[in-house]
Amino acid sequence: MGACQYIQLQEYIRLLEPWCHVNVGSCCFMMARCYLVMGEGHKALDCFCEAASEVEKEEFLDRLIRSEDVEMVSTPRLQYYDKVLRLLDTMGLPELIIQLATLAITEAADDWRSQATLRTCIFKHHLDLGHNSQAYEALTHNPDSSRQLDCLRQLVVVLCERSQLQDLVEFPYVNLHNEVVGIIEYRARAVDLMTHNYYELLYAFHIYRHNYRKAGSVMFEYGMRLGREVHTLRGLQKQANCYLAAINCLRLIRPEYAWIVQPASGAVYERPGASPKRSHDGECAAVPEGSQIEILELKDLERECTLARIRLTLAQHDPSTAAVAGSSSPEELVVLLVQAGLFDTAISLCQTFNLSLTPVFEGLTFKCIQLQFGGEAALTEAWDWLAANQFSSVIATKETSATDEAWRLLSSYLDRFKSQNNLYHRCVINKLLFHGVPLPNWLINSYKKVDAAELLRLYLNYDLLEEAVDLVLEYVDAVLGKGHGYFGIEVPLSATSPRVWLPYSAIDQLLQALGENTANHHNAMLYQKVHDKLQDYQQQVTMTTRDLLRLRN
Repeated sequence: MGACQYIQLQEYIRLLEPWCHVNVGSCCFMMARCYLVMGEGHKALDCFCEAASEVEKEEFLDRLIRSEDVEMVSTPRLQYYDKVLRLLDTMGLPELIIQLATLAITEAADDWRSQATLRTCIFKHHLDLGHNSQAYEALTHNPDSSRQLDCLRQLVVVLCERSQLQDLVEFPYVNLHNEVVGIIEYRARAVDLMTHNYYELLYAFHIYRHNYRKAGSVMFEYGMRLGREVHTLRGLQKQANCYLAAINCLRLIRPEYAWIVQPASGAVYERPGASPKRSHDGECAAVPEGSQIEILELKDLERECTLARIRLTLAQHDPSTAAVAGSSSPEELVVLLVQAGLFDTAISLCQTFNLSLTPVFEGLTFKCIQLQFGGEAALTEAWDWLAANQFSSVIATKETSATDEAWRLLSSYLDRFKSQNNLYHRCVINKLLFHGVPLPNWLINSYKKVDAAELLRLYLNYDLLEEAVDLVLEYVDAVLGKGHGYFGIEVPLSATSPRVWLPYSAIDQLLQALGENTANHHNAMLYQKVHDKLQDYQQQVTMTTRDLLRLRN
């Protein structure tokens, strides 16, 4: 054999066979080696098996099994099988290895360590050959839980790499369900999100077993990680799809069970078997006290899904925002949407998360100001963001500009979205007056109906004395019955009507401001107009009071 004269060695053994009955097992072993070299593997296996019966009877075979540090040391025959298995592995004959290892298992019926080694060997070569079902069966019969877990881990990784996910999902995993879930979860949390689909595999695994809550939890975790780690348009698309899948899962179960447990903000995933975290001086770090989990119901998932879809809408409208949109809070996202001109989307987000619409109105007002005083470039750009918002029917009787449409959009928002104490009207007027922009007539008329007194105070805050005077004169006339409908006054001053009032504090402040500069002829005229109008009002109040007393008597 050292001279590689295998044919001559085979012929020599054949010549000895009829008459020499000494060292028969050794001859079979040598013949098997020759068959291996000549490519006749099945004949070699038959010879190896025949030689096994002579182990412990022949010196050559005893020296053979003692020549190496074999893994199975329970019996000489198992050592011999281990030697032959190594030879077959060297020659690259996995089918023969499986056959011999299966035969060797019968010799190791009472030795679980040897059985574990042999079944691990069978599993490995079945997996290499693509015999997935046989590989799974081999690992399920492995008596060593540690080796079994190693095999299971290898099965998951290899089948994922081969994209043979259907087999991986459909195996029954009797008494191994938690282990396989743990392996896939660990892989999902340890590898790159955009190049491996372990989360999707785990989702399919739970769906196949009708565990919809677990499936929803998996997809929600996937979406959360995408938002934190993948700041791209594709990542936002996958995040939105993940949240939709999670919602669908919870909708498939009874409402009282439609919830998932999710690690709370700041919680970390501990890898099984990981060493404890230590501080800089080597001491074990203290575990934060308090609950590390939170319960998410269907409505919480729907809110997160809405947030994800809006992030995606923003990134599609302006791809440069994808890097910051993925991890932005609802409040931050409103600001980004306003900057991009997606006001309808911003309002939808505010309504979903019960946020104030003030940033939306302030942002739209500022864009109107920019259009009012901007150039052609600003007007051209405006049509892009105007088109992204839902218009009411466009006026067809005349050609409108982008500036007109922006003001009309602002007006429609003020009509549609009411606020306590007319907050949105006030913030729009404040923004316009702060930038020195005259108030549009439609805005003045709109605010006069809801809070004329506050409009007067805003005029005074910005030293718009002439506008304040005009408003006071109109307001007093309205109280007296002239144009009262423009100020939202249902019934003007009379003896039979409910009481009316004037904002005397603001009017006194106006008169004081005008009186401080009486040397100015214009201011003096304004002062006199207000003073005379108040005199008329006082006279009318006096007459009305007398009429009321007369009616009571």
